[in-house]
Amino acid sequence: MENYKQQPITETLEENYMPYIMSVIMSRAIPEIDGFKPSHRKLLYTMYKKGLLNSGRTKSANIVGETMKLNPHGDAAIYETMVRLTRAHEALLHPFVDSKGNFGRHYSRDMAYAAARYTEAKLEPICAEVFRDIDKDVVDFVPNYDGETTEPTLLPVSFPNILVNPNQGIAVGMASSICSFNLSEICETAIALMKDPQHDLMLTLTGPDFPTGGQLIYDADALRKIYSTGVGSIKVRASYRYDKKNNSIEVYEIPYSTTLEAIIEKIVDLVKAGKLREISDVRDLSDKDLRISVELKRGTDPDKLMRKLFKLTTLEDSFSCNFNVLIAGTPRVMGVAELLGEWIAFRSECIKRGVFYDLNRKKERLHLLEGLRKILVDIDKAVRIVRQTEEDSEVVPNLMIGFGIDKVQAEFVADIKLRNFNKEYILNKTDEIDKLRRDIEDLQDVLDRPARIKKIMTDQLREIAKKYGKPRRTRIIYADETEADDDTDEQTPDYPVTIFVTKEGYFKKVTAQSLRMSGAHKFKEGDELAWTYESKNSAELLVFTDKQQVYKTKVSSFEDTKISLLGDYLPQVLGFEADENVVYAVPATDYSGHLLIFFKNGKCAKVPLDSYATKLNRRKLINAYSAASGLVGMFVAEAGTDVVLTSSNGRILVINSDLIPAKTSRNAGGVTIMALKSKNTLERACRLAQDMFVRPDAYRVRSIPASGSFLKAEDKTKQ
Repeated sequence: MENYKQQPITETLEENYMPYIMSVIMSRAIPEIDGFKPSHRKLLYTMYKKGLLNSGRTKSANIVGETMKLNPHGDAAIYETMVRLTRAHEALLHPFVDSKGNFGRHYSRDMAYAAARYTEAKLEPICAEVFRDIDKDVVDFVPNYDGETTEPTLLPVSFPNILVNPNQGIAVGMASSICSFNLSEICETAIALMKDPQHDLMLTLTGPDFPTGGQLIYDADALRKIYSTGVGSIKVRASYRYDKKNNSIEVYEIPYSTTLEAIIEKIVDLVKAGKLREISDVRDLSDKDLRISVELKRGTDPDKLMRKLFKLTTLEDSFSCNFNVLIAGTPRVMGVAELLGEWIAFRSECIKRGVFYDLNRKKERLHLLEGLRKILVDIDKAVRIVRQTEEDSEVVPNLMIGFGIDKVQAEFVADIKLRNFNKEYILNKTDEIDKLRRDIEDLQDVLDRPARIKKIMTDQLREIAKKYGKPRRTRIIYADETEADDDTDEQTPDYPVTIFVTKEGYFKKVTAQSLRMSGAHKFKEGDELAWTYESKNSAELLVFTDKQQVYKTKVSSFEDTKISLLGDYLPQVLGFEADENVVYAVPATDYSGHLLIFFKNGKCAKVPLDSYATKLNRRKLINAYSAASGLVGMFVAEAGTDVVLTSSNGRILVINSDLIPAKTSRNAGGVTIMALKSKNTLERACRLAQDMFVRPDAYRVRSIPASGSFLKAEDKTKQ
C-alpha cells in the first residue's frame, strides 16, 4: 500500500490553490491603472525596445521570440495577445500594433488569424504616448523572471487608456469587464475633473463607444449608475440599412459582445422553427468589412422585422460593466470618476518623476560647467598642471588643488580634448550656465506647485485628443426610439404651406391661396409672431420646450387655417406638462442641417437635426438639449450660416457656424463660443441679417472662443 499523508482541505487550498489564485488575479486577468495586463505590457515594451515605434514592420515571429525573454508563457499565447492589439483585428478603439497580414476579426468567431511567420507588425504612432518619457525613470522597473534584464511594472500612458480601450478578464472568484469610451470625451472629462472634482460626468461623457460601432440605447439612469459605481449594464444594437433594389436588410455593425456567426446561426434556427417567416435567406457577405445580408419575402416591412430580430437575436445585446482594476496590487471596483482620479494621481507621479529626472540632469550639467568656468580664469595654468604631472592618476587631484574644484568637475576638465583647450570653446560652453539656472528654477517650481503639474497634464491631454481623437463609432439612440408606436401610415396629401408660430405657442398652417386672400394676423393679447416657415404639408413639426423636451407631430395633422384666426394652441394639442412653454418650433422634411443651441454660459451645442429623426413616429423625446446652463435660443442653420452673439455687457460677436464643432448627442453641453468674464452672460443669438451692421466684419472672428467687440459708433443708430 502506497504511503500517503492526511491533510486538511483548508490547508491544501491555502498551500496549493491560493498561489494559483493570486497569480491569476495579479499577473493575468485583471488590468492595472495603465490599462494593460502583464502580457500586453511585456509585448509592447519588447516592441518598443526593438525600435518598432519609428521603424518599418518586422515579422511577428521575431516579436514573439523576443517577448519570451519577458513572458515565460508559450509563443502561441504571446501571439494571441498581439493579435488582439492589432489594427486589423478591430478589437480596440485605438489599436497599439500596426499590422500587415491576416489577423482575423474580433466580430468573427471562425475567421482564424494567420501564423506568426506570415504576418508583420510594428507599433502604432499612439504608442509614443504610451511610452512617453519612460527612459526618464518615470515608472519602476523590476527584474524579469530569470533576472537577465528588467521590465516596467506599469507603462506611463499619458491618456486614460484604462477607459479608452475595452478590457475583459476572468480571474478566480472575480472578473473585470471595462467598456471603451471615446478618447476625446475621456480626455475632456479628465480635464474637467482636475478643475472640479464634483464635475457631472454626464455633461462630458456621452456614453461608451465600441470599436464595432452599433447603436447605444441611451439610458441616463443606467449610465449614471455605471459612472458612479463601475457596475451596470448597457444595451447596444446593430446598425442596418434597407436595400430596396434587392429587397434585403444589410447589417453592417453589430454589438461588441457578439459575433456574426452567432447572429446568423440564431436567425437560421428561428427560420427553421417557423418564427421568422418573413426571411427567405441570410448570408455572410463580409470581406474587409462586416456585412450580413438578410433577404426578405415580398411585402415584408424591414423596420418591423428588425424590431423582431432585435428581440429574438443578439443583434441587440447587453454589455455588462464591472470596472475591476488592480490598484497598488489590490483589486478594486470603481466608478468612472474614481478610476480617473486614480489615473490622474498615477500620471501626476509620472510627470513629477520625469521633472525630477530632468532637474537632476541639469543640476549635474550646471555643476560641471561651473567647474569649467573656473578654468577660464587661467587656461594656461590648467595646461601647465596637466603637462607637469608625471603620473596619470595625479592629474585629477592636481586640477582639484589648482582650481578649487571637486573630483567630478576635475574629471570633466581632464577629459576635454587638447584642441578644445581654448577660450572660445570654454566661453561657448559656459554660456549655458544662465539658461541652466533658469531651467532649474523653473523645474523646481513645477515640483513645488501641484497646479503646474495639472497644467502639464491638461496640455498633454488636449494635445492627444486633438492628434488622435476620432468621431464616435457607436451612435446614440434613445429608448423612446426603440418602442413600438400605434400610429398607422396613411397617404398624406402634400402641398406647399406657410407655417406661423407665435411666442405663446399658437400654430397656423396657411395655404398659398389663403395667404394671398388673408388680411392681418390675429394674436392673443400680449402675443406676437415668433417663427415663419415655407414648408410642406408632409413635413414633421418639432416643438422644443423649456423642460428640455421636444414634441413631434405631423404638419398634416393640423387643419388648414387663415392668418386672421388665432390658430391651434400647441401646448394643448401636444399635451404639454404643467408650466411647460414653447422655446422653438421648426418644420423638418429631410432633417438636413444642424440645430444650434445657445446657452447663457457662452456655449453652443451644434447638433445634427437628424438626431431628432426617429423611424418610429414618437410624439415626445426627452433630453432634447442640455440643462447645464440657461437657454438663450436655438435655430436650425445650414452650413456656412453667419451668427450674431450679444453678451450682457454689450459685446457683439459674428462667427460662421462652420467654426462650431458638431456634437453627436442631443443633450451635449456644447463648446465655448463667447468668452465671458465673471457675472456676464450670453443674452442673444440670431442669424446675421443683411442690414444689421454697416461693417459686419468689424465684429467677425476666425477662431473660437472669442470675447467680441463693443458696438461701433456707426452702428449705434441701427436697431
